[in-house]
Amino acid sequence: MTPPVSYSEPPRIGGTLVWYAAICSRQVWLMARGVEPDRRDELLRLGRLNDRETYVRDRHDIVFGDNRFDILREENGTLVVAEVKKSSRSFDAAQLQLGHYLYELEKQGQHAKGLLLFPKERRREEVLLDDPLRRRLDKIYTTIAAIAETQDPPPRKRCSH
Repeated sequence: MTPPVSYSEPPRIGGTLVWYAAICSRQVWLMARGVEPDRRDELLRLGRLNDRETYVRDRHDIVFGDNRFDILREENGTLVVAEVKKSSRSFDAAQLQLGHYLYELEKQGQHAKGLLLFPKERRREEVLLDDPLRRRLDKIYTTIAAIAETQDPPPRKRCSH
């Protein structure tokens, strides 16, 4: 048995890594090592276009630490972080990703409301950072670190997202 890999620092956990943790552990392992999906991939390009072409009055692509919010705006004095998704098919993963953003903001003393936007479905879902979501995220962070430290990637399996 090969000993676990020892890194000088833990993986940088951003929203996309949290999203993948809910979908595909092999992708988590790859991303933790800096291997990311092909940016020219048609589905990724469609997702970026969907983000840019919808909600044009809002601020897009806001960088915060290792995270990139799709939309950041203020509503009635409340900071709102919104994530635009092509469909609600991976709702749980999207909810975790947005919850991660809210949690990171909270750790910096900034409270915000989350909003998942599915423009093609004309659907909006509010995401609140509550204790159960915080506990789920803490477990995911531990899982991501454990996956990242393994010598070999998890086995290939069909992941739906």
